[in-house]
Amino acid sequence: MFEGFAEEEIPVGEATIFVRHGGEGPPVLLLHGHPRTSATWHRVAPLLVADGFTVVCPDLRGYGRSRGPAPTPDHRAHSKRVVAGDLVAVMEALGHSRFRLVGHDRGGAVALRLALDHPEVVERAALLDCLPISEHLSRITAKFATQWWHWFFFAQPGTPERVINADPVAWYAGDPDRMGRENHDEFRAATGDPDVVRAMLEDYRAGLTVDRADEEADRAAGVRLRCPTLVLWSLGDDLEDLYGDPLAIWRAWADDVRGHGIDSGHHVAEDAPEALAAELAAFFRP
Repeated sequence: MFEGFAEEEIPVGEATIFVRHGGEGPPVLLLHGHPRTSATWHRVAPLLVADGFTVVCPDLRGYGRSRGPAPTPDHRAHSKRVVAGDLVAVMEALGHSRFRLVGHDRGGAVALRLALDHPEVVERAALLDCLPISEHLSRITAKFATQWWHWFFFAQPGTPERVINADPVAWYAGDPDRMGRENHDEFRAATGDPDVVRAMLEDYRAGLTVDRADEEADRAAGVRLRCPTLVLWSLGDDLEDLYGDPLAIWRAWADDVRGHGIDSGHHVAEDAPEALAAELAAFFRP
């Protein structure tokens, strides 16, 4: 897995970020979602390297092998703004002052924040299986609350830690044949660590509080994505079913947005790596 890639732990202030990187050419930063690690990209990253890109795959703060400070009462220590700052520092440490950006699921929320807060470093952005958190929350229906109930369960103090850590293997299902054995083993090690579980929950707690407030402040101030933006969503997931055309929502956030559904389940980097890599390479190619 990740043959030819280097592995590093890069200190960025109060956090230390585990990162894999390899290849030559224009840099691409790949951000995973919940409850995965950077290993979720193990099928996509080599294809992008073969297409002439440098690929950087970090574990988000608190996920996988990345470590940050203890959670704070206001959840700001695990906010998308702070995590985005980690990643700008990681890319600077690796010598990349500008880069292409990909975010999936929770990594998509981080990618949005990174592109809004640091437009000078993002050349193009691809957002996968995600909407702005505030857009989800402004559209809450019984169907959304039923299908995405975990957002609100994760926000409860203390209870989800006790439930998940009692049997993380049962809670975090994963098929090694579908994921790839090494990816699955890394995912299983991460989700079996109570510190990782707590950090992942803080990601969601921040989402419902400080992240939502940060997004709403940007909308009120007219802050938008100025870079070309690609939006892809998995047809086997429920984004389109819940909201109709995701592009209609993203047009309120981005000046130049395009995209479409892709034939995949939610974990697109594992389920449809060739199709995804081809879409990203075509969008990112100089």
